[in-house]
Amino acid sequence: MRQNERVTLYRDEGVVLRTQKLGEADRIVTVLTRRSGRIRAAAKGVRKTRSRFGARLEPFTHVDLQLYERRSLDLITQAETVRPYGEALVTDYPRYTAGTAMLETAERLTAEEGEPALRQFLLLVGGLRTLAERRHDPRLVLDAYLLRSLSVAGWAPALDECCRCGARGGLRGFAIAAGGAVCGNCRRPGAATPAPPTLALMLALLRGDWEYADASEQRHRVEASGLVAAYLQWHLEHGIRSLRHVERDTGPAGDAAARETPDGVGTIEDDTTRERV
Repeated sequence: MRQNERVTLYRDEGVVLRTQKLGEADRIVTVLTRRSGRIRAAAKGVRKTRSRFGARLEPFTHVDLQLYERRSLDLITQAETVRPYGEALVTDYPRYTAGTAMLETAERLTAEEGEPALRQFLLLVGGLRTLAERRHDPRLVLDAYLLRSLSVAGWAPALDECCRCGARGGLRGFAIAAGGAVCGNCRRPGAATPAPPTLALMLALLRGDWEYADASEQRHRVEASGLVAAYLQWHLEHGIRSLRHVERDTGPAGDAAARETPDGVGTIEDDTTRERV
């Protein structure tokens, strides 16, 4: 960890979010770390077949790093694998795409580079571990992660009370721009109208009630996924590209929620170019 300007070497652990090519044999690695938040660092020679730690700096990998502090990009000098979550995800398309969406969301929801983001780091590690353990449906895991990450970022949706008047009963809609569930009196035209069990499922995912979530019906899972995706992309400057690859059918409620946004679920374009992870 960086202590003062005289320190040139520091250690941190993190999850590799994505990589970009740099020159002929190097890479720029984006990592969400425990102590330093999101950082970008150079890894020399990792694209060579004889690289000492190239395979340890792949997306989904939880790594322990030693870095050399520089004025521009810090330099990764050592990398040890803590847990390679990618090994359990790459052979399972639904889990891989859910994991990819989690990595991209973690990058978007963290503050500027170098700012601490411990809670986001812990959420990401927990989400990837849950995906890899295969105990829950990957779509449920993804939606739980998205809801909790939004909550940590300060954008938790109201799910058990009206976001306009605070009423705890008679919730009849979900208004993204207003901040979540709305009662019948506060519901405006165009707001989604999810089934009550859908809102209950979203609340269970936010709170970590897996017993309720695992017992939920498929139609409510589909409806919840559409609402979560629309709510997430409303609050971000750009959409999450990876969500378009997640195997989901937004359903009527998700479609209604999408119409509240200018671009809709899964259609907001990212104007940055990057190497896909």
